[in-house]
Amino acid sequence: MHKSINAYLRPDGRKGIRNILTVVYLVECAKHVAEQIVAPYREQGVQLIGFSGCYPNAYSQKMLQRLCTHSNVGGALLLSLGCEGFDRHSLKNAIAESGRPVDVLGIQQVGGTRKTIEAGRQAVEAMLSEMEKTPRVAMDPSEVIIGTICGGSDATSGITANPAIGHCFDAHVAAGGITIFEETGELIGCEPIMRDRATSPDLGAAIVECVGKAARYYDVMGHGSFAPGNADGGLTTQEEKSLGAYAKSGSSAISGIIKPGDQPSEGGLYLLDVVPDGEVRFGFPNINDNAEIAELIACGSHIILFATGRGSVVGSVISPVVKVCANPETYRHMSDDMDINAGRILEGVSSLAEVGEEIHDYTMKVAEGQPTCSEALGHQEFVLTYKHFEGAAGPSCFPG
Repeated sequence: MHKSINAYLRPDGRKGIRNILTVVYLVECAKHVAEQIVAPYREQGVQLIGFSGCYPNAYSQKMLQRLCTHSNVGGALLLSLGCEGFDRHSLKNAIAESGRPVDVLGIQQVGGTRKTIEAGRQAVEAMLSEMEKTPRVAMDPSEVIIGTICGGSDATSGITANPAIGHCFDAHVAAGGITIFEETGELIGCEPIMRDRATSPDLGAAIVECVGKAARYYDVMGHGSFAPGNADGGLTTQEEKSLGAYAKSGSSAISGIIKPGDQPSEGGLYLLDVVPDGEVRFGFPNINDNAEIAELIACGSHIILFATGRGSVVGSVISPVVKVCANPETYRHMSDDMDINAGRILEGVSSLAEVGEEIHDYTMKVAEGQPTCSEALGHQEFVLTYKHFEGAAGPSCFPG
């Protein structure tokens, strides 16, 4: 039984487990300046996110708004070149309305690279000083929102790490917590099972359509989510990979479907739909795992559980990433990057339930402030691409 967490209280009443200051570039042309502003402050929780595109996009706008007002974030500095299409004023206003310190610097207006770096570092110093005053309050472990993803999967993923995460999810949902799993493109073939777990017939039908959309998308693209590395790791078919990915969801009833940026307010298990709506026009829906991690965080996840068999080293700029290693050989080979050795299940040393409980226990320790391996190593990967979604999934799919 975990004690309450000493959390950061935000003006909107939400509670965070980290106190991050985001420096946000609003076009690729401003990225170098943003990187230079962040460089001296990485150890102080100042982290870089941004959007590379020059033209505006509702998805990127919503994503950055949700990320900059995430409960783990205490403030934001926005970096604009000055001529890009991103609506920086709307983003600044949304952050200001959340009660967080925020500033916008335009490189063209400030006077170029050197002057903007200097002005940006002054702004960072001021914000960090203000963020030190963030009040601390007790947070019940059930209030922690947990997301999950798998990457670098192999033949061990679906029989060790993924079902162990599912066991952790079941325990958290039973305690009243919110859990989020994805991605629909890696759940093709599992629609009937998920439909039967839905809390309503309407939601069940929506789940089937949601995964069907992903299948149509990949069919048009001419490929699925089955990568050469998966085959090298012993996976043989898309169906085998899907069943392994599905195991992360555990056995709780599915409470709703959400889309990137939708934030559940009621306890339960939620399916995150990451495949764009409408016609296929943006290429592969998730160019790498970091895009999905960002989407899970935009949905409110305080912590991400990352199952990997081949081995992954990515982290996150806002929410800690816990690496659950499926393969005992990979764990021994890459132990500096791995938090949990789920491969013990394969070796008969521990049961699935024991590792599931270990994952949940470790997750709560991370919520209490213990750094994950990726945090300790300084990983701060982030990707934000172009996508299109036609609003939320609807009241029958998104309670609360």
